[in-house]
Amino acid sequence: MSASVGMLGGARAQYHLRQIFVYLNMYPINGPEVIVTFAQDKFDANGNLVDENTQMFVRQLLQNLVNWTKKLKQ
Repeated sequence: MSASVGMLGGARAQYHLRQIFVYLNMYPINGPEVIVTFAQDKFDANGNLVDENTQMFVRQLLQNLVNWTKKLKQ
């Protein structure tokens, strides 16, 4: 998950991290990729995420993390 004030939203950083994860044989959560573009428009003055579309992606990512953790626990 990444956020940026620009149009790419940290996409390049995420791509590079994925390359590192392969080298380290890590288990990333592959989806959804949460790339928050123009973050200044998606958070309120208190730092709360107010963009509903982004909230949906974050919820999906966290649910996938829970599911993946349960699989690894078995």
